[in-house]
Amino acid sequence: MAQLLVRNLDEHVKTKLQRRARRHGRSTEAEVREILGVAVHDEATAPRRLGSRFKARFARIGLDADIEELRGQPARPAALRS
Repeated sequence: MAQLLVRNLDEHVKTKLQRRARRHGRSTEAEVREILGVAVHDEATAPRRLGSRFKARFARIGLDADIEELRGQPARPAALRS
């Protein structure tokens, strides 16, 4: 297992970590491992931005052109064909 040394940690942060660890019934070291593990997992599984998701979805059907940015423009009704 790897080790990580954190220098210059504020005393109030250390105190809060110790209190949190006690509430969860584990050591401060185990609490920090849990916090870091959750943070890295959440980052790895964070949803992509909406535009990136659209691009990925429509790339499978051959749409690879950029779509014009509409931010800041007034909304207008859709033109429906019958």
